Amino acid sequence: MNKKVAFYTLGCKLNYSETSAIGRQFKQADYEVVNFTDQADVYVINTCSVTENADRKCKKVVKEALKISPLAYVAIVGCYAQLKPKEIAEIEGVDLVLGAAEKFQLVQHITDLSKNPKALVYNQPVKEANQFIPSYSFGDRTRTFLKVQDGCDYSCSFCTIPMARGASRSDTIGNVIKQAQEIAFSGVKEIVLTGVNLGDFGLINGVRQYKFIDLIKALDEVEGIDRIRISSIEPNLLTDEIITFVAVSKRFVPHFHIPLQSGSNKILSLMRRRYKRELYVERIAKIKELMPDCCIGVDVIVGFPDETREDFIDTYNFLNELPVSYLHVFTYSERENTLAAEMQGVVPGSTRADRSKMLHILSDKKRRAFYGSQVGKPADVLFERETNNGLMHGFTRNYVKIETVYDPLMVNEIRPVLLTAIAASGDMEIEETAEILVH
Repeated sequence: MNKKVAFYTLGCKLNYSETSAIGRQFKQADYEVVNFTDQADVYVINTCSVTENADRKCKKVVKEALKISPLAYVAIVGCYAQLKPKEIAEIEGVDLVLGAAEKFQLVQHITDLSKNPKALVYNQPVKEANQFIPSYSFGDRTRTFLKVQDGCDYSCSFCTIPMARGASRSDTIGNVIKQAQEIAFSGVKEIVLTGVNLGDFGLINGVRQYKFIDLIKALDEVEGIDRIRISSIEPNLLTDEIITFVAVSKRFVPHFHIPLQSGSNKILSLMRRRYKRELYVERIAKIKELMPDCCIGVDVIVGFPDETREDFIDTYNFLNELPVSYLHVFTYSERENTLAAEMQGVVPGSTRADRSKMLHILSDKKRRAFYGSQVGKPADVLFERETNNGLMHGFTRNYVKIETVYDPLMVNEIRPVLLTAIAASGDMEIEETAEILVH
């Protein structure tokens, strides 16, 4: 019988694409990939350094894996494994820890599935993580996360990602197109482009060979993919040319996720962000001018050092006035070896929590207002799998989440609908229509 491997992924879409790529390597080595809750011979945990309590989460997942399969071999990879390899190696039951330059050699490192008395650690300096390794997620037949860029050359004062993933580097456009064609052949309807700093696409061996606009123009010609979504892009890299192209493209959908982090120019400067709030306003205005129904998501951090009450109210009012659709709210937490961790003006934890709660409420209001603006409009919905309560969900091109009664014939299908009302759950209710929608 083939050996079995199970995976658990913490963190971002990029991690999910990389977990899938590692999973395909295991399959090629004659392993059977099974669910985490099944008994496996090997458990691979792909970690994140951005989410809070990374150490606690990692320990908990290891403990759960060994409850299911007490003699399993446990390997830890990912950003947290690059930043804190010795800390991870101390977790009871861990056998192998691989850094950023080694994680895609995981199969080769596992030569013996015997439990190790002490975890083996392979962790080169992050500057050695200088190759781009292609990856895309697989398993959800509705959408795939396609990694096209990795690493970051920015130096935001709160961020550990450059220390965990290395310098900015990209795939070639030719390789990305080839992967997109493979994905299309598998029957997946939607690709989500992912990267650490996606808008910086084009650096190969430290030399800029492409721009992001070159990539999206090429991808727009790939047959067999109905939708392409841009996961997240920095406001200073989201050019008018990109916005204008998305507005008229065949496959790119009217949905942007644009990190802001703060609506206070003072705090943006302390964060070492590469724009001011005025540029952000310009970008949102341009999007709404060309795509009035476009969905716009925003990342924002609360409780950054020296964020006064006035600074927070400035951010709150700024976001309240912007025509955006939802917020991803992050409560600032200190990260070792970052400039922000050494800054004065530490905001008390209770204040951070209060500010986070206010922005979560604002996000709910924004989302409901955006959904309300879509009621009565036709849309096409890509339907997903069933949920436990007999309902199925899907998304419109502009990221309105819908719910309807489960129908197996609609899974992974795109159907024209009329958006009729906001359900008690907060999702959108629909009526199916017979017309063929033109978008």
